[in-house]
Amino acid sequence: MTCAEAADGIPPAGGPQDASGAPPETADQGASAGTSGGRLDLTRFTAARVAVGLTGVSLPTAAHLAFLADHAMARDAVHLPVDVPGLLQELAGAGLPCLPLRSRVRDRREYLLRPDLGRRLDQESAAMVVRAAHEAGLGRGERPDLALVVADGLSAPAVMRQAAPFLREFVPRCRSRGVRLAVGSYVSLGRVAVADEIGELCRARATAILIGERPGLTSPDSLGVYLTFGPKVGNTDERRNCISNIRPEGLPFAEAAATLDHLLHLALARGLTGVMLKDDRPLAVGNAAASVPGVAAGRGERRGEGVS
Repeated sequence: MTCAEAADGIPPAGGPQDASGAPPETADQGASAGTSGGRLDLTRFTAARVAVGLTGVSLPTAAHLAFLADHAMARDAVHLPVDVPGLLQELAGAGLPCLPLRSRVRDRREYLLRPDLGRRLDQESAAMVVRAAHEAGLGRGERPDLALVVADGLSAPAVMRQAAPFLREFVPRCRSRGVRLAVGSYVSLGRVAVADEIGELCRARATAILIGERPGLTSPDSLGVYLTFGPKVGNTDERRNCISNIRPEGLPFAEAAATLDHLLHLALARGLTGVMLKDDRPLAVGNAAASVPGVAAGRGERRGEGVS
């Protein structure tokens, strides 16, 4: 050892790495800390592409093919049409008979290119909402507390698979609280904000729209719910509360319905939604993984992407 090395505290080459003589911990060893000696299996907690392995410097063939398959399902989810008659029958069976409405969009291509047109009803659909509102008694000064709207959004499989099961959990909660519901609506080629126009036309105090979210590579059928107090054309997204990734592998229907029920109760009491309204219920941290089917099996996501 030279004097300079001794002064700077630099150990000699090949010498001990610290006072204990133990080498520094590697990244793999750090990841397995607290386990029974094996590497931490992250796939138990997420469906994201982690720990897929390598073949040389590339992905294994199975992982690459799985990526291509998931990507294809995500693209299909955006372009698949909804079986509207079948969906309307399921929604009615779940307690929400719906008016069949359309946005101002002409086709799927225009829907993707012109989000603004998906935020407004066409003329005939707007007239249907007004007629239904008067027939339901709004001409006598009554106002519904909530207008429930369903729209295909960016994932037809999401609304076809998740909307009716969610409503079977949520509609009975509305009845038990005495929430007055407007006539339900299904909007083909609708965006989130189309619920604002529906709520304004039927004079509802609040709206909740169930809509297919932008597909992810592990979640092509994720449903989102957007709650808005004081619906009117021109509302912006900070005025909404979003409940995301509703599906069996994500947020369970019962939990999502309980969340919307709680937020709706707060919204009607306080007269607001959005950034000023929070879900103030205590989190069951210890049981979080157990309460979400699929998480322990590496199939769960708690967050999804919405569509405005």
